[in-house]
Amino acid sequence: MPLTARKIIAAATMLLTASIALPHGAYALDDSEKKEIGDFIREYLVANPEILLEAQQTLKKKQQEEQLRQAQAAITENKDAIFQSVHDVTLGNPKGDVTIVEFYDYNCGYCKRALEDMDAILENDKNVRFVLKELPILGPDSLAAHKVSAAFRLVAPEKYGDFHRALLGGEDRATEETAIAVAGRLGVSEADIRAKMETDAHDEAVKEAYTLANSLGITGTPSYVVGDEAVFGAVGAEELETRITNMRSCGKTLC
Repeated sequence: MPLTARKIIAAATMLLTASIALPHGAYALDDSEKKEIGDFIREYLVANPEILLEAQQTLKKKQQEEQLRQAQAAITENKDAIFQSVHDVTLGNPKGDVTIVEFYDYNCGYCKRALEDMDAILENDKNVRFVLKELPILGPDSLAAHKVSAAFRLVAPEKYGDFHRALLGGEDRATEETAIAVAGRLGVSEADIRAKMETDAHDEAVKEAYTLANSLGITGTPSYVVGDEAVFGAVGAEELETRITNMRSCGKTLC
């Protein structure tokens, strides 16, 4: 048996013996014993650093499991706000048998790439309902772009899908100005947008999105809700399609 392992066992034996000898009280290590055991542990970890990686991976897994449990509870408690909010925009089939909810920010690079995933799913599956939830978390420009987006939706809801794709898919940073420019290219004037922004600030939509994101444990975009599962990050069309298939097969994202 390696020397280090013997030392670890010896230290554990010492602690166990102490606990047996003093069943009614805690065994207090003196400073020399604490240092000795500390040295044993340090020596073992230096000789076996993979243990630290294993511990880190185990901790990460436990954190992810806890995050998923939190999200599942939040989905159960907030189904109407997540899937049927009056503030949201729906693309695809409004009566689709599977709904995907996406939280996004117009200045999120991963969201820009995930736009192709949404379009691929909607192109290949005509029975999917895709719900868009703006979550402007990347600074004042994102919030300003959201306000223009919300106003555009109220002025020209039939063109919102085109607006969304143009602004999210554009190379420029999304700001109030770039969002208004996109609206203009789609035939909606700046005057109409600003008038709607004055009469309907649409702040409730942002408040609801922030509240839901917090309860779901969402800390970044894009994030999705499919069935009873929150999906964090730009996982790609294939991953989302697998969950869609499972929802149809067994009513859950994991069968």
